[in-house]
Amino acid sequence: MPIIKSSIKDVRRTKTRTARNSAEKNKIRTAMKAVRSAKTAEEAKAALKVAMKVMDKAHSHGILKKQTASRNVARLSSFVHKQFGAKK
Repeated sequence: MPIIKSSIKDVRRTKTRTARNSAEKNKIRTAMKAVRSAKTAEEAKAALKVAMKVMDKAHSHGILKKQTASRNVARLSSFVHKQFGAKK
């Protein structure tokens, strides 16, 4: 445990940020799983829309890099299209 006041604050800040980041990463994983486990085309489309929104938010919050979010969305979109024959 640090003794210096600013270091103590840094530990607190790091703990808060880590919790926020891991929560957002969990949302990303959950959204991706929802798309992959969809049974119908409508369900898959709705889940894809949610996943795209979650990825975009994660990018804007600095959790994911732009290209990573884009790649994940493209892969999910491609999956839905191949599985159900439906675009976005």
